[in-house]
Amino acid sequence: MLIARSIAELRQHLAPCHRPAFVPTMGNLHAGHIQLIEHAKPQGDCTVASIFVNRLQFLPHEDFDSYPRTWEADCDKLQAAGCDVLFAPREIDLYPETQTVKVHADPALGDILEGEFRPGFFTGVSTVVMKLFMSVFAGKSQGVAVFGKKDYQQLLVIRQMVRQFALPIEVTGVNTCRAEDGLALSSRNGYLSASERTEALQLSLALRALGRDALAATHALAAQLPHLEAKAMEGLRQRGWQPDYLTVRRRHDLQAPQAGDALVVLGAAKLGTTRLIDNFEV
Repeated sequence: MLIARSIAELRQHLAPCHRPAFVPTMGNLHAGHIQLIEHAKPQGDCTVASIFVNRLQFLPHEDFDSYPRTWEADCDKLQAAGCDVLFAPREIDLYPETQTVKVHADPALGDILEGEFRPGFFTGVSTVVMKLFMSVFAGKSQGVAVFGKKDYQQLLVIRQMVRQFALPIEVTGVNTCRAEDGLALSSRNGYLSASERTEALQLSLALRALGRDALAATHALAAQLPHLEAKAMEGLRQRGWQPDYLTVRRRHDLQAPQAGDALVVLGAAKLGTTRLIDNFEV
């Protein structure tokens, strides 16, 4: 596996490649990330991963400095999975000057849910992903970028960005990788104590129950939804969680659903000091 630190070095490594398949990450890799690499490999003639903890998408009170960094283990996992090129820039390599030009998501999509509770998050995500795309795909007529559906809203934001900027990139979403008990794998799961790890499954259980209730509501969904969502939120509060949202939305744009729409249930809640997210298409 080749390792590039600078954009110029990355482009040199990728010069022979006609269709890169790219998996961007922030490191601290788990089985879900490796699943993305394995999904990417047959879709391109060179499999590329990046590791970069992006300061722009963290709010001042969030865990940028303490975000787990596991470089040697990450490299071992990527190499074992068959990754061809790893782009691992330092902050000065990716942002050699203050990044004053930024990509802002459509407020209708980017300022709701995660964007409401983490203002500026999707500006940071969109900006770094655009910069990574320009680093990997510059001079290429086609390519593939692979993301996990666990970050469902992020996937929609990136797809919209790629579509509206006419980037020659196919954005692929891969189903969430879960532990045997159903907990969505996340780098932040490592923050959980043993008792919190057991309790953490309640978020996905609450979302599944909310999804079942939404499907049962059928034509009365719009009228019943506020009550169903409030009930789901209160159920988690009673268990000691601090939920930001548990909600049912239509899949393609995360707006309020109407009868007949394809649905997704999404949730974000803090357990102790750890904020977890999850979702299910229903």
